[in-house]
Amino acid sequence: MLDELRRLAPAVRAFGVGGPRLRAAGLEALHPAEAISVMGFAEVLPAIPRVLGILRDLTRAAAERRPKVALLVDLPDFNLRLAKRLKKLGVKVVYFVSPMIWAWRRGRAKQIARVVDRMLCILPFEERFYEGTGVSARFVGHPLAERPAPGPPESYRAALGLPPGRTTVALVPGSRPSELARIFPAMLEAAERIRAGHPDAQFVVPVAPTLALAALGPYLARHAGLEVKLVEGRADEVVGASDAALVKSGTSTLESALMLRPMVVVYRLSWISYLIGKAFVRLAHFALVNILAGRRLVPELLQREASPERMARELTRLLDDPAARAAQLAGLAEVRGSLGEPGAARRVAEEIAGALP
Repeated sequence: MLDELRRLAPAVRAFGVGGPRLRAAGLEALHPAEAISVMGFAEVLPAIPRVLGILRDLTRAAAERRPKVALLVDLPDFNLRLAKRLKKLGVKVVYFVSPMIWAWRRGRAKQIARVVDRMLCILPFEERFYEGTGVSARFVGHPLAERPAPGPPESYRAALGLPPGRTTVALVPGSRPSELARIFPAMLEAAERIRAGHPDAQFVVPVAPTLALAALGPYLARHAGLEVKLVEGRADEVVGASDAALVKSGTSTLESALMLRPMVVVYRLSWISYLIGKAFVRLAHFALVNILAGRRLVPELLQREASPERMARELTRLLDDPAARAAQLAGLAEVRGSLGEPGAARRVAEEIAGALP
């Protein structure tokens, strides 16, 4: 995104918080994005002092440097607080990736209208949601729409060194150690049950950059009879190589949907996080694919429902029932088409450039 902005405004300079790619593009990183990427109510508590310190540092830097525009990306609990401080300093605020206020805390629209000059949305229904709220919003398309249409499973299997003719199941357990601990053991137990019905089954797991390969070792040691291949990164290729996938809820479900492979979505939170979320969230579905489809397109299993038995049963149905496979694949193609045309980063850069004096 910074690269796109510099094509429009070559002299622009940027500072703030960013991940490895943004830092490589030339961002002067006052803090790494990894320092404020925390998920779950219970998990946030120990990180609060660190996150508040980063908020103070950014506010101080903005007061000293007086940037013309701030681009805030996602992380609403952090970034809306930062937006309020930046507005007091006279900084224009452009926000990319709308907070999920359509899921809970809808009253936040008034707060957003006060502190955000332009909201850039990546989901097609969000622009309509903001109508009448006072928030100036635009659907710019989803960054994942940049990805090309997937090839056949055999091509991905060849690239990953997997035998081409065997039943292949992707297990996508998440990118955080806490997610791995809650989800991966049940996925592996489900894999044992799937293999009982499909003795030729092989399993492949993408290991997120935030996890070490060794972190998966203790879980795999309990299932020595399973044939599991670990792949560093390359989650889209791993799903592309599969006949069906068990996928942790989150952005990874949308990434998997774009590969047009049948899937079952699962998630387990800490119980305190689950109970707090249940009290506030008002959605018919929790899987992003189902929210976009407007119906229960893919099975979604949460908390106790995310049992090995249910995972195995739902995934086996997608392996064995041609009608169920075809219906889900047709819906996934619709979801892929709803994400807009490629060029989201360019459109965000145009908004930033347009806000510069």
